[in-house]
Amino acid sequence: QVQLVESGGGSVQTGGSLTLSCTVSGYTDSRICLAWFRQFPGKTRGGVAGIDNEGLITFADSARGRATNSKDSARRTLFLRINDLKPEDTAMYYCAADPEVRWLLPTYEYWGQGTQVTVSS
Repeated sequence: QVQLVESGGGSVQTGGSLTLSCTVSGYTDSRICLAWFRQFPGKTRGGVAGIDNEGLITFADSARGRATNSKDSARRTLFLRINDLKPEDTAMYYCAADPEVRWLLPTYEYWGQGTQVTVSS
């Protein structure tokens, strides 16, 4: 059974930083593409950053220049660090995994339960 577990969310003030982690277990496919999404209350999930099996990375415009996205392949762990956080970054953040490249489309096969990020002004 594939499981994705996010951690690292919390409450920060405007201008602060957070590093989110996502650990993947039970995943047996040799190819893994990973991504971060976020969901605002009452809205659909939107992509934040994605990384394909070869390590190529893409960012949504909202994150580009403020975020870094990396993975530890040996530990099957994905990281997202967001700097200069703003109140509009407040959302539930999810990680996702799939053998195929999905980039920032919310069509990944596997999803975590999410970690809440709250940014106060």
